Amino acid sequence: MESIKQTTKKLQKATAQAIQQFTMIAEGDKIMVCLSGGKDSYTLLDMLMYFKKVAPISFDIIAVNLDQKQPNFPEEVLPNYLTNLQVDFKIIEKNTYKIVMDKTPEGKTTCSLCSRLRRGTLYEAAKDLGCNKLALGHHRNDILETFFLNFFFAGKMETMPPKFKNDAGNLVVLRPLSFCKESDIETYSNHQNFPIIPCNLCGSQENLQRKKVKQMITDWESEFPNRNAIMMNALQNVFPSHLLDQKLYDFDNLESNVYEKFSNIRE
Repeated sequence: MESIKQTTKKLQKATAQAIQQFTMIAEGDKIMVCLSGGKDSYTLLDMLMYFKKVAPISFDIIAVNLDQKQPNFPEEVLPNYLTNLQVDFKIIEKNTYKIVMDKTPEGKTTCSLCSRLRRGTLYEAAKDLGCNKLALGHHRNDILETFFLNFFFAGKMETMPPKFKNDAGNLVVLRPLSFCKESDIETYSNHQNFPIIPCNLCGSQENLQRKKVKQMITDWESEFPNRNAIMMNALQNVFPSHLLDQKLYDFDNLESNVYEKFSNIRE
């Protein structure tokens, strides 16, 4: 059985790969680490704290949690944990829970609206705190699941990019755990004994499409080991001319382009 030391090294290596491959962190960055109280965001914070110590560049991090005023939310858990960890942090209080419950029709899932409200609040917080970058705890499984959700249910080929700019263009959003396996994160989280805070707002909703896609991917990986790694490579190895999107490839002028190429060769 793999030791916790090996699992930690795997997570550090995968995080370093994402940071380097997508040029995530630069000298003087101030990164807001979004901390939800789940295993992914705790692991994200640990990884960035580690690289802050060992990286050849200097950057700052601040952990931020959004207290959405969910019922029975243990308000003391994160402040106590972060104080003991001796990391800069800020707790933002905003009753998005009431908004979500008021606006979501009965029987519908709350995840989409909750996510939009949370994202807008966190973007504003990053601006107020003087952060130029914001880090989220999405991992490899999240990226694959989102791809198939969009592919099967939204009719588009799209997923979570490891790095992007917000719509306003004043904040870079990072996903440093993009290459990390969820199973490794879970093993690491269990060993670290993180004070996990369950999401009573959306986590209690059953039969979500994401859960079905997650199970599908899990079954594939069980039947065909390393399938997830292959699919992750595929998302980095795209050939627009071998797809059907006219916005990505100029099918209309294909013949003239070919003619021009042959003309250039003759010349």
